[in-house]
Order: sequence, then structure tokens, then C-alpha cells
Amino acid sequence: MMKYEAGFIGAGNMGGALASAAARQVTGEQVAVACSSPAHSAAAAERLGCQAAAPEEILSGSKFVFLGVKPQMIDGVAQSLAAPIAASESIFVSMIAGVQLERLARLLGADKKIIRILPNTACAVGQGVVLYCANGNVTDADLAAFCSLMADAGIVDPIPETLIDAGCAITGCGPAFAYMFMEALADGGVKCGLPRAKAIRYAAQMLSGSAEMVLQSGKHPEQLKDDVCSPGGSTIAGVDALEQRGFRGSCIAAVDAAFEKTRQLG
Repeated sequence: MMKYEAGFIGAGNMGGALASAAARQVTGEQVAVACSSPAHSAAAAERLGCQAAAPEEILSGSKFVFLGVKPQMIDGVAQSLAAPIAASESIFVSMIAGVQLERLARLLGADKKIIRILPNTACAVGQGVVLYCANGNVTDADLAAFCSLMADAGIVDPIPETLIDAGCAITGCGPAFAYMFMEALADGGVKCGLPRAKAIRYAAQMLSGSAEMVLQSGKHPEQLKDDVCSPGGSTIAGVDALEQRGFRGSCIAAVDAAFEKTRQLG
């Protein structure tokens, strides 16, 4: 029996978010993190409510091994840990942007079970998205166990690998766009006389509630937008101001730019 349900090699913003979600799901005793040094590992473990371990221990004692290193570091990490990786019977879970399953198999071994995921930082608060695909070595039971482990992260959704980078341009990069929009709305509120703290709180709750309306109602966002726009009213005046300044085109361009950059990372 494995000592850990999940072990994380790399626990930065994204790895830390998933480690936190996993710890909430299976308890921190069954989750371990390994960072760039023992001191960093200990600090991350204390912050995330889990255990600190060496990479070799994670590779030998974890059911799922999450790889959370930067794309440019994966070759070096795979080489430095070649022996424990070869001996490992873990299911590898890569959250490395732009690195496809085929390349991961070359680095880790053609016989390895590999799941590729692209999560977002909102997984830290249980409201994230985890997109995933897997190679042919991964069984349905493995995937069910993975989805159960990630259940407290938010939405866990399968997607063909050919579409995962496009999905990440929305789910992974999109939070930054949303934060920019939130900040801009708050700036507008401050310009109109609202205190900064109230303006940010109102903008955040409005975005949260609007997103939940889409998810729970099943209605197209356009329909929900039209429901708010009374003829000749304040909302349609604001919509018109956004359209005149290229709001939709800017959003589409942002997603497209993020998509193209992600494809270059591999």
C-alpha cells in the first residue's frame, strides 16, 4: 500500500492549489510535497496542511505523482530522477503547460500511466477547473480514482488532448483576465464615488453570482445578458460603451494569444 495518495514534485501556485484540494479530500497525512530544497518543502507543507518529502520518497510511495515544474525544467528533472522514475509504479499527473502526452512518455517511460491536466488557481478554494486527458495505459478505474482525489478542486472535466490548450486559454489564463475586469469595474465604482473596498467586494460578488447563474440555469450568457438589459436603460448604455471600445474583440484576442503562447511552450 502506498504511503501517500498524492505526492507533488513542485508546489508553486498551481501545484499548491491542487495539493490543498487533495489534502481537503483525503487529509493532509496522505499528501506530500517536494520543492527545490528541504526547507522550501517544509514551508510549503506547513502552508498547505500536508507532509514534506523528498522527490525519491514521493516517486516510490505515492499513488499519484503530480509534476508541477516549469516546462523548461522538465528535461532536467526527468534526468536527475531517472532511476526512481523508472522504478516508480505511480500514476504520473503532469500539469506542465504545453508538454504533450507523447513527450511525457518519452521522458518518463512508455510503460508509465500518465494523465495530463491543466488546472487553475481557483482549485485552492474549491471553485476551479481541472481539464484532463490520459494515455492508453491509464484505466477507467485509475481515472475514477483521480477524479475522486480532485473532487474538492471544482469541476474535473475530460477533454481530448487536441483541445486541452484551447481550454486552458480560458480556464487557466482566464482568471487573470477576470481579475483585470474586476479591478476595472472597481475603478469605475471608485470614479463614481464608491469606497475602494466596497467597489472590489461588489465587483467580486457580482462576477461570482453571474458565473453561478450560467452554471445553474443552463442558459446561454447572451440570454442572461439580455434579461438584464431593459430597453433604453442603464445596462444597455454600459453594454454599448463596452462594444464601442472593442470589449468582445479584446477578450477573443486575449484567449487566442494565450492559446498560441501555450502551444509554443512544448
